[in-house]
Amino acid sequence: MAKKKQDKQPKSEVNPNAHILGAGEVVNQRITDTLEVNYMPYAMSVIMSRAIPEIDGLKPAHRKLLYTMYKMGLLNGGRIKSANIVGRTMQLNPHGDAAIYDTMVRLSRGYEALLHPLVDSKGNFGKAYSRDMMWAASRYTEAKLEPVCAELFGDIDKDTVDFVDNYDNTMKEPTLLPVSFPSVLVNNNTGIAVGMASSICSFNLNEVCRAAIEMIKDPDYDVSEIIKAPDFIGGGQIIYNPEEMANVINNGRGSIKVRAKYKYDKSNNCIDVYEIPPTTTAEAIIDKIIEKFKAGSLKEISDVRDETDKSGLKITIDLKRGVDAEKLMLKLYKQTPMEDTFSCNFNVLIAGMPQVLGVKALLEEWIAFRTECVRRRTFFDLQKAKNRLHLLQGLQKILLDIDKAIKIIRNTEEEKEVVTNLMIGFGIDELQAEYVAEIKLRHLNREYILKHTKDIESLEEAIKDMEDILKRGQRVKKIIVSELENVIKKYGKERRSEIIYNAEIVEEEDENPVSNEPVHLFMSEGGYFKKITPLSLRMSGEQKVKEGDKIAYTCDTTNDVELLFFTNKQQVYKAKADDFEFTKASVLGDYVPSKLDMEPEEAFMYMAVTKDYSGYMLFFFENGKVAKVDMSAYATKTNRKKLIKAYCDKSPLVSALYVKEDTELVLISSAGRHLLFNTGSVSPKTTKDTQGVSVLTLKKGQRLMTVRPYVEGEFVKPYRYRTKNLPSTGALLSAEDSGEQLSLI
Repeated sequence: MAKKKQDKQPKSEVNPNAHILGAGEVVNQRITDTLEVNYMPYAMSVIMSRAIPEIDGLKPAHRKLLYTMYKMGLLNGGRIKSANIVGRTMQLNPHGDAAIYDTMVRLSRGYEALLHPLVDSKGNFGKAYSRDMMWAASRYTEAKLEPVCAELFGDIDKDTVDFVDNYDNTMKEPTLLPVSFPSVLVNNNTGIAVGMASSICSFNLNEVCRAAIEMIKDPDYDVSEIIKAPDFIGGGQIIYNPEEMANVINNGRGSIKVRAKYKYDKSNNCIDVYEIPPTTTAEAIIDKIIEKFKAGSLKEISDVRDETDKSGLKITIDLKRGVDAEKLMLKLYKQTPMEDTFSCNFNVLIAGMPQVLGVKALLEEWIAFRTECVRRRTFFDLQKAKNRLHLLQGLQKILLDIDKAIKIIRNTEEEKEVVTNLMIGFGIDELQAEYVAEIKLRHLNREYILKHTKDIESLEEAIKDMEDILKRGQRVKKIIVSELENVIKKYGKERRSEIIYNAEIVEEEDENPVSNEPVHLFMSEGGYFKKITPLSLRMSGEQKVKEGDKIAYTCDTTNDVELLFFTNKQQVYKAKADDFEFTKASVLGDYVPSKLDMEPEEAFMYMAVTKDYSGYMLFFFENGKVAKVDMSAYATKTNRKKLIKAYCDKSPLVSALYVKEDTELVLISSAGRHLLFNTGSVSPKTTKDTQGVSVLTLKKGQRLMTVRPYVEGEFVKPYRYRTKNLPSTGALLSAEDSGEQLSLI
């Protein structure tokens, strides 16, 4: 017993996964094998089965939901609880109920995300244009299929599309829906896969169907003649850019600018915004307006609020007295998401392969897909008609001698021989004999047989017609055209989004243009800035500065220049000369750290003055390195006032210098060595915090002390201090040059 206790392993040491083959083993595996075996199947699953739509305009989640609703009889029946639909959909969709319900919400009429909703909803389904308006739980809402879904499922039971097993092989589901119109372009669709994404904007159904009809008639037809621009459920104004729109329609890529629509209420002195771009929400617009108001750039507004109700979207902006509503809206378009961009990326799965296609190419693919659907439907109907004709031809032979048929059945001793005896007696095959044998005794009369066999002639004509359709592609095209015309008649709507052209766009005028009058700029080492007119400077005396402070920088320029203030914390603050008031030499001036809200203990180092951001910034560090940065690296499209990582922080900064073109400088080390250095020998970088390149070679304990411009003639033999190769140690001053030196900067 004692031995058994010793052999027994403690419970805590027993491996719970001991029954799993290979569990707990450490295996060396190449990272490329791991990616191929583990990551690639996941990536392909996301692309193929989740994020990218197919030619029917649906993702798998959409298709599974709609097909479940179709099989539940919700195309023609009444609404039922959404929770019931979600539960049934889980038989096809291996995701949780929340994901399925989210899909239903986005397809619903109540959510207002699609031009032609596919789900008829009742209850609170939220709104696409609201970030905070959440939809009710599935147990409170009801839904059914919209009538337009009849165009999605019309031929699905006629072998028009392939069916596959669901995830647990207990049911069948369609791989595509046989849509009778190009729904891939009619409803917007977005998705993010692994390494790719899809973003398809919606187009007007009338325009898409008419363009498809014209392409069926003439494959070389220019669809842009009909499809001018997208059409969004939220309306708005599409700013028509010919080049960008051509790129979207021809290549499936590009961006579309959309503006909000508004009306001015004169009686209440307010602006009511009732249509916004599809890429934003009412809350996002209001938040941005409040932010800009607090920043002082929208002083014309007294209040903004969301007045959205059951009648639809409404953002109300109260104006101050005397404000021009049109000019204010131009500012709002520029500063808020009231004008936003929809980025297009028409990535669609075609035969299992993701492809980015333009509108015309997508229509071509849809026409090919629909042609195959019509041919498969016709072939299915043809086989049904042939089978029916075959049975009726057998029944027609019975008409020749009904009594003989009854006698054969009556005199046959065994049931299994009835079919055989009928085949022998009337010269018919097994299928025909089986059909006759299944007829009830009460129907074995001349009237019943004549009534059924009179369809033989019409069936023969129908079969000939269907065989002709399969032989002649032109007839298939006519059928598709007829179906498209029917769709236009049933579901066509007027455009919601207005198209405006560049000539109709009024640009915001700058009410306070910056003057370009000449000015003198002064900057002290302590951070005080002065802007003085030439007249005031001539009439004034000495520049006033604080005790211990001195003027570090002066410049004759114009009032429309931009100023860059570099600090000791590797940051640069941007301002305009016009932001500062004119002053006199007898005052200290504006204290820049306070005016520009610099951080505590942040001190001014250097000021650069530029108008077009040409030239270079040069940074000289104690370790002997020099960084040359393109001035354009500090230019920003937005009005950013502060840029971080303005220069490298690896070594203390000795000096900074802005030059418009390469020049010669004198670098002096703590060992007294001088280097005559041309800035052209250093290549410029676009990375602001680059460490630079070594220019001055320093021994241990030495550092770069001073940088100043070279004055022509200050050295008797300047070649002594120049070098062909960098870095260099420089040279000590010669006897001729060791006399009186220029003051250092």
